[in-house]
Order: sequence, then structure tokens, then C-alpha cells
Amino acid sequence: MSSSSASSVSSALAPYGWDEAWAEAFAPYEAEGLLPGRVVRVDRGQCDVVTADGPLRADTAFVTPHDPLRVVCTGDWVAVEPGGNPRYVRTCLPRRTAFVRSTSSQRSEGQILAANVDHAVIAVSLAAELDLGRIERFLALSWESGAQPVVVLTKADLVPDAVTLAHLVQDVETSAPGVPVVPVSSLGGDGLDVLAAIVGGGTSVLLGQSGAGKSTLANALLGEDVMAVQATRDVDGKGRHTTTTRNLLVLPGGGVLIDTPGLRGVGLWDAETGVGQVFSEIQELAERCRFHDCAHEAEPGCAVLAAIDSGDLPHRRLESYRKLLRENQRIVAKTDARLRAEIRKDWKRKGAMGRAAMEAKRGAHWRA
Repeated sequence: MSSSSASSVSSALAPYGWDEAWAEAFAPYEAEGLLPGRVVRVDRGQCDVVTADGPLRADTAFVTPHDPLRVVCTGDWVAVEPGGNPRYVRTCLPRRTAFVRSTSSQRSEGQILAANVDHAVIAVSLAAELDLGRIERFLALSWESGAQPVVVLTKADLVPDAVTLAHLVQDVETSAPGVPVVPVSSLGGDGLDVLAAIVGGGTSVLLGQSGAGKSTLANALLGEDVMAVQATRDVDGKGRHTTTTRNLLVLPGGGVLIDTPGLRGVGLWDAETGVGQVFSEIQELAERCRFHDCAHEAEPGCAVLAAIDSGDLPHRRLESYRKLLRENQRIVAKTDARLRAEIRKDWKRKGAMGRAAMEAKRGAHWRA
């Protein structure tokens, strides 16, 4: 590729996140005469790709592997045929990050929602009671993806009392250590400048339940009504899916935004590291426990239980931590035979310990 054509590619794709590192990764495919582009939408085996030659429609048949985590996804950088009818995506460039959840199917497969994301924007509506456990679940997936999470409390205009709003923000901050928490009113514009500054560089994916105000938020960031918006129910603040596909959109202030359909379920997918980051204070406390394999249940010298007794750690946080770890272990065990064997071994060990304790208790009773 000549310097002039490389410059034209860079200028055309830079708004979508193209940089020198992507250009270097694409170099082997450049020699084959393929075009670089970014996937802005995927639909039924085809995708819309933005290239230096303009947007085009391409077939993904050549890169549809058996592994569902390797299918072409919104946010992917790809190498596309320069011509032909139909055109084909020949390959995907290695992903920097990937947001993955487990499906609701019995097979517990992973589903990739967005690729090459820098910020995961978790939209939470203040029109309904805060579900801190669900926020922690989104955060675990976000940290595991490699993206920096941001929690956006939408519809802040429905909480006019500043003190009440401050308490709600504090509740979320306690459940989201190290994560920005931004209250926003898409209608009034409050907080939008703060959020726009955060997502102004790189790629952001917008996540949340139906009715969380994602499409309204996306329109506010875009400065125009690009995404369709539906009213939510007054009873529970929930709504129908407005966005039905994942779309990548260029923000006027810089950066790109991937809007996603409302997520009813957000199952973990091999997210142990992400869970650890969400509950970093528990992991720090665990390092001070007397036993290195402390389960934080009834062991002597447990720093985690001591923090609960002193009020420094909410019991809800520990329960949520345990729940997500158990769920993640079940998901991983379904695809890891070695781990399944270790879990069975651990169950047998704990069962034997329990039986031994019961026998000792009975013995002490009869001696008495």
C-alpha cells in the first residue's frame, strides 16, 4: 500500500478507531489486496462494514467457525474482499477485548456481544429500585472483557431531591469500587458532558436491561434521534426491546458507541478475574484470614467475617460474591473436565469432614 493510500485509509477509518497498531496487524492481508474495515452491524450471516471505500455489505461464511466466540461481531476489524458479488469477509483481526456472556441455553455456550471495546457503559434506570446484585454481575462481565466499566444512572430527573440522588450514587459506588458512577438525565442534559468526556476516546458498548433508557442515552450522546425510543411501563419501569441489533455509531465528540438490545439475562462466562475485581475489598480482606483456603463461613481467624461483624463489610456483598463465584464455577466446569473432577473431589473431602465431625459429636455425646 502506498503512503498516499495508507493515509487515505487512516483518515477514513480513524473516526472508527483505526490506529497504527491495527494497521500493523492488517499488513499481511494488505499484501493480498484485501480491504480493512470495521463491522458496524451483523445480521443473519452478513455484516455491514465501513471501509475507506465507503460502507459495504459482506458475507461472513468464510469466518463462521464452530466456536460461537469466534464468529464475526459488531466492533470487529476485518479483512474484506475488494470486489465480487457477494463480497466476503476473509478474516477477523485479533481482538483486543471481547464482551462475552453465557447463553440461556442448556449447552451454556458463550455469546460475544461486542469486540474491541474500551469502555463498558452499564445503564441503570432510576425509575425502578436499584438491583445492586445485577449491577455487580454486569461489572464482573465488563472487567473480564478487558474494558473499563462505567455505571450510568439514567432518568436522574425522576429523583429531584439532591440528597436522595447522592445516596443512590453512593450505594452504587459501594458496589462498584474503582468505577465511575454518573447520574444522567438524557432529557434535561444533566451529566451528559461528564459521560461524553469519558467515552470521547475509543469504543464504548452500551449495556443494560430493556427500559434502562439506553436508546435515549445513545441519542443524547449522538446529538440526534438515531435510535428508536419506546415508552416504558409506569408500573415497573420496564420496556420492550427498542434496539434489536448491535449497531456501531460514531459520536460527534469523538469515539464510537455500540448500542445493544436490552439484556434479560447476563450469565457469567469464565469471569473469575472480573468477579475478583468487583469484590476487591473481599479479596483484600481474605489475604488476612488465618487460613489461606478460608471459605469465609465459620473458620476461626476469618478477616472477612470479622469485617461483617464490625459493619465494615455489608453481608449482602459477601452473599453476592459467593453467588457469582458459584455460578461462574458451574459454567466453567461444564467445559472443563479437569475442573469438574476437582470440584467432585472437593465435595467428597467436605462430605468426609462433615461426617467425621458428626461422628466426633456423637462420640462426645455418648461419653457424656
